[in-house]
Amino acid sequence: MKRERVTQQKRPGLWGRIKRLALTDVGALVRGLNAADLESMERLLLEADFGVPATMDLMEVLEEGVRRGRWKNEHDLRDGLADRIVELLASTGNPGVMARAEHGPTVLLVMGVNGVGKTTTVAKLAHRLTAEGRQVLLAAADTWRAGAIAQLEVWATRLGVPCVSGTQGGDPAAVAFDAVEAAVARGADTVLVDTAGRLHTQEGLMDELRKVARVVGRRAPGAPHEALLVLDGTVGQNAVQQGRLFAEAVAPTGLIITKLDGTAKGGAVVALRRELGVPIRFLGRGEGVEDLEVFDPRDFARHLLADEG
Repeated sequence: MKRERVTQQKRPGLWGRIKRLALTDVGALVRGLNAADLESMERLLLEADFGVPATMDLMEVLEEGVRRGRWKNEHDLRDGLADRIVELLASTGNPGVMARAEHGPTVLLVMGVNGVGKTTTVAKLAHRLTAEGRQVLLAAADTWRAGAIAQLEVWATRLGVPCVSGTQGGDPAAVAFDAVEAAVARGADTVLVDTAGRLHTQEGLMDELRKVARVVGRRAPGAPHEALLVLDGTVGQNAVQQGRLFAEAVAPTGLIITKLDGTAKGGAVVALRRELGVPIRFLGRGEGVEDLEVFDPRDFARHLLADEG
């Protein structure tokens, strides 16, 4: 029997869907988009998880560009939307450069709910910082989740970096404090603290996170020098809510967005940047230690407005 080759058809990306639903007529932009066109655009942006504020922002830019005649064809429209997305995503400085303490070890706190890939992200950061020449030490301060300590210890062995651990159910702040002490004794210049994954609604655990930050601050002046919040980019507006509540406990200095292997829900990154006001530092696009991508707003906007997803 002759076996037929099955070709998997790629799903249209955001731009492909915009063209299909709203710009089927090449003259639409010249005449001005009608109410149905605009409604289709708005729905597509919301479905891509831009959230209401970012969607309204982009719709306003779109309508103004068309009304003033600046955007006369689909290329103008695509470039105009991309430019506005870049503006919404942009931040000052190089997102891939982590802080360095003036004196003593630099302490980086990594936060996030369970299931976002937080511990794996700690390993990716350790790999990146080690490659930059830093002497990294890991702190397994996630004493809440069963297996979290062992998971980080395995990563430490693979990466060839030391790891300070406590016991399951122990005091995470004590683990973080001991890790800073160990860094001073061993000459390590960077401590990566893996904190307990928690639901943003668990106030007791959020208090514990505040305690970890206070304790490392007492041992190392200015610590934590970075507080990185790991968020799952596929959960949309729930990630925004998580971010707001984490910020009430420990103000994040940057976001790391995970699980964005495609662009179907990529609008969530724009929503997070716009609504939390925190720069996006990295994207986690896989499980390997190399799969941590420095965030580039222009590159991200280009992928987001792709014809295929």
